Amino acid sequence: MNVMSEPGVTSRRASGRRFDSLEQEAYLSLWRTYDRLKMLEDELFAAYDLTAQQYNVLRLLRAAREPLATLALAERLISRAPDITRMLDKLEQRGLISRTRSTTDRRTVRVSITAAGRWLLDQLAEPLRRCHQQQLGHLSSKQLQQLIALLRLVRQPHEPPDSHWR
Repeated sequence: MNVMSEPGVTSRRASGRRFDSLEQEAYLSLWRTYDRLKMLEDELFAAYDLTAQQYNVLRLLRAAREPLATLALAERLISRAPDITRMLDKLEQRGLISRTRSTTDRRTVRVSITAAGRWLLDQLAEPLRRCHQQQLGHLSSKQLQQLIALLRLVRQPHEPPDSHWR
């Protein structure tokens, strides 16, 4: 069912004063949706002693195919990581990543995924595919494409010009 074309949905909500504005309703709906979907993902990652953010780091490092500077890695993360150093410490302690100092600029630390990190991502691939299917599999391909396009449109004015997410 297309909620946007359902007569009276907005007017019922607006007249009930549950929300101060359509923008607030949309934002709170995004937040609630994120919370419901994140619960499923958190449960999966906990079984592997990972957080979603740590998984994202490993995924980005594997895709990079070469060591990334810590700041470049932080810029590519889905959500901000104010304490990326601590997160990288935990991944390094588990042997999932390695860090090296640049020979040309000692302030730059380059991060790469290890064989153990790649192995863990391989182990997660199928359970994560099933998790995503549980989260969004009830939507058609067309609906998923529309959702992606709408989310990009919402996010666009808030992304830096050089963002990978634009």
